[in-house]
Amino acid sequence: MNPFDFERATDTAGAVASVADRPDAVFLAGGTNLVDHLKLGVAEPALVVDINRLDLTDIEELADGGLRIGAMVRNSDAAADPRIRRDYPMLSRALLSGASGQLRNAATMGGNLLQRTRCVYFQDTTTPCNKREPGSGCSAIGGYTRYHAILGASADCVATHPSDMAVALTALDAEVVVLGPTGERRIPVTELHRLPGDRPEQDTVLEHGELITALELPCARMGRSTYRKIRDRASYAFALVSVAARVDVDASGPAPIIRETSIALGGVAHKPWRARAAEAVLRGAEPTAETFLAAADAELEAAEPLEGNSFKIPMTRGAITTVLAELTGASEDLPETTTEDAHE
Repeated sequence: MNPFDFERATDTAGAVASVADRPDAVFLAGGTNLVDHLKLGVAEPALVVDINRLDLTDIEELADGGLRIGAMVRNSDAAADPRIRRDYPMLSRALLSGASGQLRNAATMGGNLLQRTRCVYFQDTTTPCNKREPGSGCSAIGGYTRYHAILGASADCVATHPSDMAVALTALDAEVVVLGPTGERRIPVTELHRLPGDRPEQDTVLEHGELITALELPCARMGRSTYRKIRDRASYAFALVSVAARVDVDASGPAPIIRETSIALGGVAHKPWRARAAEAVLRGAEPTAETFLAAADAELEAAEPLEGNSFKIPMTRGAITTVLAELTGASEDLPETTTEDAHE
């Protein structure tokens, strides 16, 4: 670990100014990701600004019926909040599926959004990685790719975003509140993270010195929602594939119709992947196994699996259809799953 200067911020504007003034400065919140990178040599800042004393720890109800969650609220506290459990169950479930109890007690809501990929090559400073050292190459291409992207990747990077929480927030159409040197702005979570393109080192659209101060959830919408995570072991593992979904079914007519839905996928792309193609198929359609399979296939049409992760296509298809069936009560109509294909 390289030596660095350390500063403990006492107000939000001061924290922003300290980091913005130095291109080699970073914020420190829960430290569950940054500290690992400091030890590994992945991150080598000259200044670390501790923001743990900032007054960003409240969960407040908004006038429009939504919820504002301070960026320094710990993941475990957010997951246990009765308003989140009642109105945004997919978010609570996503938070509880991440990491371990000890890490959730330390990790913050703002920091969770900004955690970096767990690609083994990104974390190994002895290997080329365009995300860590732009222009050096991508060791994952032709290498170990079990946890890598099947959607939205590029020739420069095939890494995936690791956050469970961010997938739920994407499906919820949440916004992040950001304070920077030029003032405050709001960014939809769907637009916060970037696809890699030819600049994989840039994970988000945030400018240097901008600090997430809060997350805002819209008023809870009609329908049922959940979060499903598929991983190599039951706990303390990142998603191979995950699905956050909300479905509102209109059962007032002669046949039930899907009135509205929102779906996001994790473990499949460089950012939480909003499943717009699947949503378009589902809206106005009957909640049947055929509809769910058509929606999943529409979303996966653009998938480009790598040599080591082609199993993610049937796994994602199965996850989408199973979650939709459970939310609409149509699980008995589903064909038998292809578990063997999914785990090849």
